[in-house]
Amino acid sequence: MKQNFEKAVVYLITSVFLLQACSYLPLSPALPNDTFLEVAPDRQTPTPFQPLSPTSAAIPDDSPVTSPELPEKSTGQTGSPQSADLLWVDARLPSALRNALNLPPGMSVLEELPGPAANLAPLRLTLGDAHPISRWVYALVAPFPTQVEGVSSQDLQQSWNGAAVGPFSGRPLLLDESSAQVFAFLWGPPADGAVQIVAVDELLARAWEQGAWALVPFETLEPRWKVLEVDGQSPLRKDFDPAGYPLSVEISLEGQLDSALARQIALPPSNREADKLTVLAMTGVTALVRATAFTMEQQGLLYPGRDVGDWLRNADLTHISNEVPFAENCPFPNPVQPDMRFCSDPRYIALLEDVGTDIVELTGDHFQDWGAQAMYFTLDLYKERGWLYYGGGENLEEGRRAITIEHNGNHLAFIGCNGKGGSFAQAGPNRPGAVTCDFDWMTQEIARLRSEGYLPIATFQHFEYYTYQAQPNQKRDFGTLAKAGAVIVSGSQAHQPQALAFEHDAFIHYGLGNLFFDQYEVSYATRQAFIDRHIFYNGRYIGTELLPILFVDYARPRPMTRDERNDLLDSVFSASGW
Repeated sequence: MKQNFEKAVVYLITSVFLLQACSYLPLSPALPNDTFLEVAPDRQTPTPFQPLSPTSAAIPDDSPVTSPELPEKSTGQTGSPQSADLLWVDARLPSALRNALNLPPGMSVLEELPGPAANLAPLRLTLGDAHPISRWVYALVAPFPTQVEGVSSQDLQQSWNGAAVGPFSGRPLLLDESSAQVFAFLWGPPADGAVQIVAVDELLARAWEQGAWALVPFETLEPRWKVLEVDGQSPLRKDFDPAGYPLSVEISLEGQLDSALARQIALPPSNREADKLTVLAMTGVTALVRATAFTMEQQGLLYPGRDVGDWLRNADLTHISNEVPFAENCPFPNPVQPDMRFCSDPRYIALLEDVGTDIVELTGDHFQDWGAQAMYFTLDLYKERGWLYYGGGENLEEGRRAITIEHNGNHLAFIGCNGKGGSFAQAGPNRPGAVTCDFDWMTQEIARLRSEGYLPIATFQHFEYYTYQAQPNQKRDFGTLAKAGAVIVSGSQAHQPQALAFEHDAFIHYGLGNLFFDQYEVSYATRQAFIDRHIFYNGRYIGTELLPILFVDYARPRPMTRDERNDLLDSVFSASGW
């Protein structure tokens, strides 16, 4: 009975080959389970394929799949498609992986769900860890204005199995059809009502409409998703361990692995490769003056960064908006200084070194407070350390110029200006200082940078408003730069956190609050702030993590507790209209 069945399957495969035209079709998840792809044009089939006596396939002893006997190549049919040139591809594989599969010339593909026909192919590409050659990473995501930070894999799988627990209560998970098949392989079929299958291009909108969560492949991430931790891990993080992450699946190549054809099959090692990731930490106001500077003199120069320094150091690129110049003749700090003319002792640059500064924004109101000599001196300090700066400089031309950075294949550009102008932005053709906003010029520059493959990041020293809500003139100006093509528009001026928005495919944060500044007693809102961690991958901006901080005194912020974070997110999301 078994032999008769095998002969029938061989006869079926032979018949299908005879019906195929001689043009190659790419892999497609929409193919029926029993469909063969056609052979490449350079593999003509002038005569019918006629198998000879079967021989045994060379399958490794530890392979979980046993292959029946395979037909030999016909000695009289040069160039004919043969079973030895057949690759069986598991139809449950991620669609992006199937589309990226690069095959040697002449190899034919059978793409279907697991079944007896798979055993006839000498090479099989399938889900599982028998002989892994690739790993596909998925993410648990929610609409961006979601307070939950993460869940356990146990709760996630219980939800898949129909037990509505914790944050999953009463809400099905959204997946596209390809992802649903992968997780059915990992966890078994989902319980009735636990999952909704949604078209790929509708997932994000459906999630925002329903307040639902989704499982998506890493390569499809975009900024309007919030990526949630699973068992404390997020694929957005630099310390991500894919081997210990429950939302990753291995793909194996099984069968005649020592064959020449097997060695020619090209497959991406993963959809998340660490050397294509860039993490940027962006911050709000830094002004090492007055009570902040006095506290540094009492507690140590590195004291302000004690609790948040790792967040900044661990980024690939760290942005600091330092508003105040360093000056060799700067007096000892007065914590109750009555006037608003500021400078910083040059020793304080040790704090900026300690937190891993890479990029300095110079759009601040106080950069020119201590005169031209202090500005030139400050710029020299930055140059000596290899730090890039923008939004101000030795003259107007330098200050207006965007700085560009290439990291792990991601091309970023930073451009900024002071929205107040006048005495706050004094850079001229032969004079140092911050640069005033010229929106005609900036929009053209942003468009040019975008056309050249850069991801522009635009920052403002705008008018300060002590409100969570963005004000009309902020919305107008931030929106202008988003429309021009900036992927991120960030407000460096705010002394308290402000609203967020997504416009023209850009992430807008109207104000982050203070990083190192002494407004501890002004209001509770001025004790709150954000560090924004932006993620870029393979030339795309894919997401942002909000890192809330709270000041404990005039100089030092710390990460917020869960309740503190939720209170702040409530205020900011509400101010954003979410």
